[in-house]
Amino acid sequence: MRAEERQSRILALARRTGRVEVAEAAAEFGVARETVRRDLSELERRGLVRRTHGAAYPVESAGFETTLARRETEHVAEKRRIAAAAAQLVGEAETVFVDEGYTPELLATLLPSDRPLTVLTASLRTASLVAASDSTTVLLAGGRVRAGTQATVGPWCRDMLAGFVVDLAFLGANGISREHGLTTPDPAVADVKAQAVRSSRRRVLVGVHTKFGASSFCRFADIGDFDVIVTDTGLSAPEAHRYSLLGPQVLRV
Repeated sequence: MRAEERQSRILALARRTGRVEVAEAAAEFGVARETVRRDLSELERRGLVRRTHGAAYPVESAGFETTLARRETEHVAEKRRIAAAAAQLVGEAETVFVDEGYTPELLATLLPSDRPLTVLTASLRTASLVAASDSTTVLLAGGRVRAGTQATVGPWCRDMLAGFVVDLAFLGANGISREHGLTTPDPAVADVKAQAVRSSRRRVLVGVHTKFGASSFCRFADIGDFDVIVTDTGLSAPEAHRYSLLGPQVLRV
């Protein structure tokens, strides 16, 4: 099997399962582990995967994006810790924007329910989760609903967000890097996220460690646009410090 074909199949495996292990790929393709490591290095150089110790994760791009169903099965313990820590940052905020995505969704269920709170979101699932609280007012931004994420995008959604000044925004990203900032595969999603950044006084970025160092197709914010980044301990302390030098406080939980 030629290297190009093997790399294509390794990438397909990573996108299908959400992760590719060096040892498993070596056994499946009948090659040495070092060969797989070289293949993964090439795929990482092309911006298609993000390598970690002994494995690699697919980078979401203009042509590839994981679904919510997949996100609900990956790094769940880390996402729950991140959501719990981020929810502690609400403070006295009276209006909160909650982004689409599984980690923001988890966070939304932990927002204060013992006092009045207005939650603005483009996520149908998040709106449904928080609407049950009598003390919470939910504003759902309208627009085209993306099937994979169950969230709205488009001019209606962006323009609605532009009409508010929000105390605190919780946002996620598909890629987080010091070089390219915050990125996501879809231009319409990036448009909504960028407006949420512009419309908020304080901004908290939530994301698991595998998203750091990766970059997707559409840039919507800089690292310095955020007050706090909440991630897990899979991001090393030295790397967290490098991100903190760009402005935000970085919490590893």
